[in-house]
Amino acid sequence: MTLVTTSAPARTRLLWEVGIVLALSIGQSAVYSIVSFVRSAMTAPLSQQATSLNPSRADQAIWDAIYRVLDIFFDLALVALVIYLLWEPSRRAFDRIGLNFSRIGRDIGTAVALLAAIGIPGLALYAVSRLAGLTLQVQASELDAAWWTIPLLIFSALRAGLLEEVILNGYLIEKLTSIWRPWQVLVSVAALRGLYHLYQGPAMALGNMVMGLAFGWVYLRWRRVMPLVIAHTLLDTFAFVGYPLAAPFLP
Repeated sequence: MTLVTTSAPARTRLLWEVGIVLALSIGQSAVYSIVSFVRSAMTAPLSQQATSLNPSRADQAIWDAIYRVLDIFFDLALVALVIYLLWEPSRRAFDRIGLNFSRIGRDIGTAVALLAAIGIPGLALYAVSRLAGLTLQVQASELDAAWWTIPLLIFSALRAGLLEEVILNGYLIEKLTSIWRPWQVLVSVAALRGLYHLYQGPAMALGNMVMGLAFGWVYLRWRRVMPLVIAHTLLDTFAFVGYPLAAPFLP
């Protein structure tokens, strides 16, 4: 792939746009993740600490649900923002990044393959890194708090899939490949994904960086974000809903 010729003013504007988007979304979360990790590392050994994937937002179930719905809504607003920024007069953003159902059968097949390639090694990495003291213990969410708990966890998984894959791959790769070489974009985006998960510990950050390299390569190969969204949603659904059931058997 060759670089698109971009004038200096256009390049500057693009970098400002990307910086603002990241400051409002995943970049902001990555900064908080770094701070959280540094604080954890200075407090006690990582093996003695814990983190929660879906911490409760309120003591009362109904208010917790309301806060979760609001979190999902405003995160999806960020997805809508980058889709708007990707829109072109002659081409819809959904078609540009492959966020549609035109190849849903193939997308599901690719997603299942990614799920197996990333999910199984990821579970092994968590177990080994816990034993090595390189990862915080992940606390399971209570699945029986209310009837809407599991549906909201599934929607949270879908939110995470859309937020991370549309912004990291659909938006950043599409934008940055006009001014950087594909391999530079791929490594940068994967590193950002790793930093975004650093709060879980360095081992899980590295694992997510590897996941980012794989997902980014798939996007560069086929220019479709849909299989990545499906795979990520399935991964997080298993993590959010399946992990509480498996937690007693893990380190």
